[in-house]
Amino acid sequence: MGDGERELSRLESRFEALWPIPRSITGPGFRESLEILRKDVPLDVEGVPSGTEVFDWEIPPEWRIREARLTGPDGDVYADFDETNLAVVNYSESVDERRTLDELDPHLHTLPRLPDTTPYVTSYYERDWGFCLPHETYESLPEGEYHAYIDSEFVDGELNYGHAVLEGESDREVLLSTYLCHPSLANNELSGPLVLTSLYRRLRDWDRRKFTYRFVVVPETIGSLAYLSRYGAHLRENVVGGLVLTCLGGPNDTLSYKRTRRGNALLDEVVRHLDEYTDAEFRFRPFDATGSDERQYCSPGFDLPVGQFARTVYDEYEGYHNSRDTKSFMGIAPLVESAETIERVLRNFERGGYYLNQNPYGEPMMSKRDLYPTVNDPAEGDGVGPDGYADGDRDLVTDMMRLLNYSDGSHSVVEIAEQYDASVETLAGPIDRLREVGLLEPADYTPDHSDRFELPAEEF
Repeated sequence: MGDGERELSRLESRFEALWPIPRSITGPGFRESLEILRKDVPLDVEGVPSGTEVFDWEIPPEWRIREARLTGPDGDVYADFDETNLAVVNYSESVDERRTLDELDPHLHTLPRLPDTTPYVTSYYERDWGFCLPHETYESLPEGEYHAYIDSEFVDGELNYGHAVLEGESDREVLLSTYLCHPSLANNELSGPLVLTSLYRRLRDWDRRKFTYRFVVVPETIGSLAYLSRYGAHLRENVVGGLVLTCLGGPNDTLSYKRTRRGNALLDEVVRHLDEYTDAEFRFRPFDATGSDERQYCSPGFDLPVGQFARTVYDEYEGYHNSRDTKSFMGIAPLVESAETIERVLRNFERGGYYLNQNPYGEPMMSKRDLYPTVNDPAEGDGVGPDGYADGDRDLVTDMMRLLNYSDGSHSVVEIAEQYDASVETLAGPIDRLREVGLLEPADYTPDHSDRFELPAEEF
């Protein structure tokens, strides 16, 4: 079995383990799901107690559900939590009542435009209860008395998240974040965490990492807020780029990149550059205040340079937030393709940044470092150096000289490459060679965060 087949098999196995778990923003289902991801990523799991204030929000009590069903006057079960986690409104309070159909109606949720599907409905922050069912089932409900039964409870517990760090040469960090709280949704929910596991394994095996990589798995919105309440000051000081991973499966062939709030961060420029100068293709979306956790990371007080990658984007496919979002729709192979493309972006993000010439006073003597021919004989073309450079390698020498001349910490490799109508990828070899002989080192630059907002000390 080759590496690709093993990766497909691993992701398939993880999907099957994660799919049936009744997850929410808190509770045992979320913790169980984190434990499955820990088979691939050594996540440290932390908790924030219920009732904790995180900025303008408050951590809710844990929700625990055991069973739920809606039984009709004819004895038929019309919504059953045992059949699908979507059958009950997520975070429903406990109920054991008999109601007429008219009395029950405000607690029934359907999706008329897709009459054969079950919608995903939540009520995290307002106590309520309800059932979700296909609209065609709803229309067939007989008159009479129904038994609404939900066995759930709210307890003082905690909200959990997991994170892991891959150390690099620099303390400057790349943030890779995804969420894991929706039950029984494939592309919208499981694609992000599964691709995150692939990226961890890929980046772990790199020979060299310029940046440190932080992998974060949270419940959406409230989880990223909780994470920022603990680590926001550190992230604001160190993050030079980041990605939120969501909706990375499905039929679309091209990854869609949502720009950072800044719009011109180095990560934005690298993705644009790859689209224009290589065979990589992306669809671009501007930043807006809707979407996933990039809303929190890019909020004005943090303004982290965090973009988002998706493949078959939320709100753009009919199975979004309903029972059509299945494994067959998402697919496993598209997850591998998404991981490969994002890894390529991250490699180029490492190369496309800023460097410092370590011998900036005049032109370094290249020949004594085996970077330039020692004999320059017109009869022999450009000559051959000790490490085998021949006529066709003059371009390599030229690229190295250009890199050295512009590597003053203020010109990115993206800028240098585009000045000569080249791609960052063509400069990978020259960069590596110059680093090997000590002529080029990454520039340690401080993320350009706004100083307009002082972080509230009580949050950290």
